Amino acid sequence: MPTKAKSNVKGGHEKASRKSSATRRGTAEGKHGGKTHAHGVASKKNPQGSRGLAQPVFAQPQPTADPTVFRVPHPSDDAAYKEIDKLNAEHKLFPLPFPAPRGGVEPRLTLADVMGGNVNAADRINAGGQLVFHATGDCGNTSGPATENQVADKMTADFVETAANEVPQFALLLGDVVYSFGEAKYYYDQFYEPYRDYPAPILACAGNHDGMVSPEAHAKSLAAFLRNFCSQKVVVTPEAGGLSRTAQIQPGVFFTFEAPFVRVLVLYSNTLEDPGVIADSHIGKSQLQFLDAALKRVRAENYQGALIIADHHPPYTVAPHGWSVELLAQIDKVCAANGIWPHAFLSGHAHNYQRFTRTRSADGTHIPYLVCGNGGHGLVKLAKHGAPALRAPQVIQAASSSTDQVVLESYDDTHYGYLRIVVTQAQLRIEYHATTSNGSAAKAPSDYVTVDLATRQIAHFEAPDLGHPAAAATVRARFEQGRSQE
Repeated sequence: MPTKAKSNVKGGHEKASRKSSATRRGTAEGKHGGKTHAHGVASKKNPQGSRGLAQPVFAQPQPTADPTVFRVPHPSDDAAYKEIDKLNAEHKLFPLPFPAPRGGVEPRLTLADVMGGNVNAADRINAGGQLVFHATGDCGNTSGPATENQVADKMTADFVETAANEVPQFALLLGDVVYSFGEAKYYYDQFYEPYRDYPAPILACAGNHDGMVSPEAHAKSLAAFLRNFCSQKVVVTPEAGGLSRTAQIQPGVFFTFEAPFVRVLVLYSNTLEDPGVIADSHIGKSQLQFLDAALKRVRAENYQGALIIADHHPPYTVAPHGWSVELLAQIDKVCAANGIWPHAFLSGHAHNYQRFTRTRSADGTHIPYLVCGNGGHGLVKLAKHGAPALRAPQVIQAASSSTDQVVLESYDDTHYGYLRIVVTQAQLRIEYHATTSNGSAAKAPSDYVTVDLATRQIAHFEAPDLGHPAAAATVRARFEQGRSQE
């Protein structure tokens, strides 16, 4: 959604104590520091001036203070939006084609791939019994870095853990990484700088603003996104602006991402404000073919882990953005044909947090649909101005012969935030963490949902033992010993 007004943050925000925690912070395995790289030199063989490296780099070698201003000022896009509104009113806006991903019908990427071929990472995660990762969307902001810093700081603080298996291994951005039209010149301020101290791989769904082209610019759709998230090689791009993070090596804008305990099917819902589009006469059916191939492989391999679908446009929302009805119908058709359904669906686009539960009439199973579009861009209230706040939970779609019941369970349209996702062999837990006045110190979620992977029912989370029972037993033993000596 094009937000033209500046987003203001009320109240103070406690920044992550990056310098004090640098020596204690856990990291996902791989390269996380090293020398800060200057721009590569442009040439005929390397027209973009990217600099190749042997291994991926994620964070800066030393934590640094948050910036207070953008390096490249972002002027108003009002003129471009007026032209877009006119084209939209004349029904002249259509989904834009995109390059076919590398890797055939079902392009695949693994956690080991994005960690530079670190095959030991999977063994370590499996031994720890769980995988943790982050997700958030609509990160880019055109008015300044403050709100993006809030989210990135709190996400980075999650790497300070007493238990190694609680440390996140990667982040998945749910689209609209850079506003307003995914321009290369804004990648430093809106992506690389906010996440400069995030010590793990960052992947991304492409959002509509990542692929949109301004009517006033001569640009190619997705050009900067593909260069910075779908690179064929490990390189530092000019957009990094001298920071260390290397470009991500996603095979394209749709792919299967495989990590211990989870598979994420990433889709590209294209460039329209509404609705999201994954297949039509303008862009073809390659994503439906991909989804079909991915689900067929899940069935053929009898895959028992968590299965998540992620895109930018949400199938369900109570925000000003509408539902993507056809997108959901196309996905449902492929799922039904294969008899395989996701355990959860993640999206962004609406600039707030929303959580829904879909109860499938066919078998009574539950699918959480989560919208996390408050990663830094301006927030949007769910209730109209002057109307009372929305009550949750409430049914937003009743069950019928042709529809499943959908319940709005929870929402947050006041704070920025992100998802912390925990996957074990038995459960998928999705936590929502808001950037409240507690700042980065708080690690209790603002909302959460847990799905039992086998029964596909909403379940109670099996909390981990982080050492307190043993400590309590020691205290009790000392107490009993002291009492016996009285």
